[in-house]
Amino acid sequence: MFDIGRRRGVFMGETIILSVKKARSLIFDALTGAGTSKKNATYFTEAILDTELSGLEGHGFYWLQYYCLHLRSGKIDGRAKPKLRTLSPTAIMVDANRGFAHPAIEKGFRKLIPAAKKHGIAALGVSHSYNAATLGFHTGYLAREGLLAFGFTNSIAAIAPFGGKTPIIGTNPMSFAVPGKAGKIRFLIDQSSSHIAWTAVKRAAEEGHEIPLGWALDPDGKPTTDPILGLAGSMAPSGGQKGFGQGLIVEVMCAALTGSSLGTAMGSFTAADDQPIDNAQFFIAISPEKFSGRPFHAIVDGLVDNILSQEGTRLPNARREANQRRLKKSGLPIDLELLDTLKSYT
Repeated sequence: MFDIGRRRGVFMGETIILSVKKARSLIFDALTGAGTSKKNATYFTEAILDTELSGLEGHGFYWLQYYCLHLRSGKIDGRAKPKLRTLSPTAIMVDANRGFAHPAIEKGFRKLIPAAKKHGIAALGVSHSYNAATLGFHTGYLAREGLLAFGFTNSIAAIAPFGGKTPIIGTNPMSFAVPGKAGKIRFLIDQSSSHIAWTAVKRAAEEGHEIPLGWALDPDGKPTTDPILGLAGSMAPSGGQKGFGQGLIVEVMCAALTGSSLGTAMGSFTAADDQPIDNAQFFIAISPEKFSGRPFHAIVDGLVDNILSQEGTRLPNARREANQRRLKKSGLPIDLELLDTLKSYT
């Protein structure tokens, strides 16, 4: 069923190629087989598939195995029903209720989108949640609805304060998506507060590879090429103190505004136990039509032209979009061992 082409990955063992249709079925069947309700698995499946198509291999199929493992261990309730509260016409809160972030975000977006279009701006907080995976998928969803979107999500402590040694905040990504015309994304920024994703260091440790200097610090706060020491120490913040500053913004937007856990108090993102992660997400959606109106797209186009007129430049998200076009045609590679693990949950 899945054997439609084989190749060797650079950092993986033998792999096969899945069509988009078969990849979608694999993701959905693994989630539901491990204990997720079909309703909760739908938007989540599209997010994982989009991540893999974008070429972010460490955040798609790779993390799906942990989602399934956590369903079985009781860390996450795959059948949880998110609880929505409308705080005002432009302020919405959704309690993920110890369930996946994705169903809670999806439920909140059903209120957020019309509220932002009607009033010009609206905000959504998602509390007591779980790994939101690729944050840009969610902000991109809002941009396709014609809304300018900010997104934030906090995570388990992995970055020490600048000059310190003990991790206080997570890699805490933030995302910004700009709508284009006719349901398109003009450009999208999705970046963590660390120099490199934590998953990249974790995978290097699993595969026995050194990491470049500048990715992580050892427990003494010194740069290291040993991923094991990096995981025991701290991720290096992006841009030094500026990266830590971004992470602080995300921590306040998520933990403080939603009443969820700080990174230092979260459950593990990987351990197969029954301790919930309890992180959070926050989104702000803005209607360009309500603010600048018709000039919005012309001004953004001018900005984009100024960037692309210089040789060698590209827009944020351009690489992901190129990967989407390529992988939709060629199919998605998956490691055979990982495929067998995922199929065991179906």
